[in-house]
Amino acid sequence: MKIVSVVGARPQFVKLAPIHKAALAAGVEHVIVHTGQHYDPMLSDVFFDELGIGAPDVHLGVGSGSHGVQTGAMLAALDAVFDEHRPDWVLVYGDTNSTVAAALSAVKMHIPVAHLEAGLRSFNRRMPEEHNRVMTDHAADLLLAPTQVAVEHLADEGLAARTVLVGDVMTDVLFEVRDEVGSRPSPLLEELGLQPGGYYVATIHRAENTDDPTRLAEVASALGGLDKPVVLLAHPRVVAKAAAHGITLTQGSLIAHQSLAYAELIAAALSSAGIVTDSGGLQKEAFLLRVPCTTVRTETEWVETVSLGWNVLANTAEEIAAGVTRPRPTDTAEAPYGDGHAADRVVAELLRAAGDPGVA
Repeated sequence: MKIVSVVGARPQFVKLAPIHKAALAAGVEHVIVHTGQHYDPMLSDVFFDELGIGAPDVHLGVGSGSHGVQTGAMLAALDAVFDEHRPDWVLVYGDTNSTVAAALSAVKMHIPVAHLEAGLRSFNRRMPEEHNRVMTDHAADLLLAPTQVAVEHLADEGLAARTVLVGDVMTDVLFEVRDEVGSRPSPLLEELGLQPGGYYVATIHRAENTDDPTRLAEVASALGGLDKPVVLLAHPRVVAKAAAHGITLTQGSLIAHQSLAYAELIAAALSSAGIVTDSGGLQKEAFLLRVPCTTVRTETEWVETVSLGWNVLANTAEEIAAGVTRPRPTDTAEAPYGDGHAADRVVAELLRAAGDPGVA
């Protein structure tokens, strides 16, 4: 069997790593296509090296642009890639423009599509990611759901027959990396002169928090007013937006810093007093690491992180400050994102659904 994985952004590279490992272990040919949606080396190339994936087989080099320009460029390029490789499955990840472009290209070429992380919903139709994930789910042939809540969302949309609960592959790689870095200090502490538990880690990148200069200035000011140093791991796009609008990202408690390699990010998060983010992936990683999280959004797809008390939603400066300084949540043994073996289930399900006689 041949699988083509299409990825383009940092969270997808993390999810790709355990899938690649499981595919190789099962004797499956795995072709990796990198669209180039994230083109900064710290958000792209370093992940392939660090997570043991190796260089992508195909790199489209699409780069930045508006949603229409970026998605259109991917569609134009992916048709030729799929025609060359003719895989048994195109596997798409998450909710980016790379995800929906690959799904649309493949289904129009009558190539089966499997959607990893299917069924997530924010129910906020202003989010580009919400449209991407809904369109991908309805186009795909196999929906690989990470949680029971996601399974229920898909059933509500009439997609139960295509849905399989596999768990969350990000849990697989996170547990592995956590165990590797847990016993050594984060390099970030020495670089910035910080103490364990004496700082927060922040990432802000979503359009609703960065495209409007007034909103970006408000978020930066809120982070700058917190009670401990806040290390903002600044996406290149956010740095460019801030510079264009004359917004200072290093102010008060706020320290702008380049993005970190994945293991360094996990080490920094583990040593921190808390995480402030609008990233879906980092919300979940914070929960799995049992680090309190404050999410600068009005909703989240990862509702389990909120219901279990490890994540709170915040929008205003006052809400952000209250979330960050709240008492530590009650410990929990709940494991809504699986046991760390989701990737093996994904590959087994792809083999079964493709009709491999050796799979039950």
